[in-house]
Amino acid sequence: MRVGSVELSCAVMTASGTSGHGTELGAYFDLSSIGAVVVKSMKVDPWAGNPAPRVHPVTGGMINSVGLQGEGIAHWRRSELPALESAGATVVASIWGRNVAEYAAAARALGDLGADVVAVEVNLSCPNLDGGAHLFAHDPVAAAEVIAATESCGRPRWAKLSANTDRVVEVAAAVAEAGAEAVTLVNTLMGMVIDVENSTPVLGSGAAGGGLSGAAIHPVAVRTVFDVHAALPGLPIVGVGGIGDTRGAVEMMMAGADAVQIGTASFAEPRSVHMVRVGLEHWCGHRGIAAVRDLKGRAHG
Repeated sequence: MRVGSVELSCAVMTASGTSGHGTELGAYFDLSSIGAVVVKSMKVDPWAGNPAPRVHPVTGGMINSVGLQGEGIAHWRRSELPALESAGATVVASIWGRNVAEYAAAARALGDLGADVVAVEVNLSCPNLDGGAHLFAHDPVAAAEVIAATESCGRPRWAKLSANTDRVVEVAAAVAEAGAEAVTLVNTLMGMVIDVENSTPVLGSGAAGGGLSGAAIHPVAVRTVFDVHAALPGLPIVGVGGIGDTRGAVEMMMAGADAVQIGTASFAEPRSVHMVRVGLEHWCGHRGIAAVRDLKGRAHG
């Protein structure tokens, strides 16, 4: 299975932000058996994240405002990455920043990693403090600037984009031109839950709300993957958003994804990534489909 120039053992990975920075899921299955462990997005320096409460269940998923809490890239390299390497995991690092300079610094901090880190996912669904309150992923120019600034990571870059904009195809084209080998579609959708007894937002982020994930966003993610593949058929896509079973993964690949990521489903069933990997192989085998990769784009005719 390939995503651009990156060769993976299978088409199923974890999704960034849903399984920590290290080997948390290793207690439930062999991490070397999946395509990659995509770690939680890291800033170059430690970041405290948002105030509690940070996670709240909703119909068909959850909403969160964790705020990308982490100890920074140096801590991850020292304390988390060695265990992933020892477990035989293929690793995709994920980075974020509040401005272009912070993204560039995060990329430089990853520039001399070993071969087990095969790609860097650049999380563009962060507020652009250089250019206003909008997200980098909502602006083709800003998104492309970040991708161009992260070349120093020395690895293929996957731009993680947002479906909260009607410009996602335009943004995808811009990041590809700027050097991204693939796009990851999609990140969480903007949402809010109100505590009706107290008349206040439930999450500690208050008026900022949070990101909706899980089964509720799956049709939006599938549509986004479908539209981007239709417009940019040569651009590799990693599909993510509400996949919790084999059928959801098949649907995403038929929409145009080369590979998929499993996120929120792991909160309820930590073995979800392993189960979908096995399920995809069985699904194809029972239907005479030679390889999982042959599912890509079938819905386009």
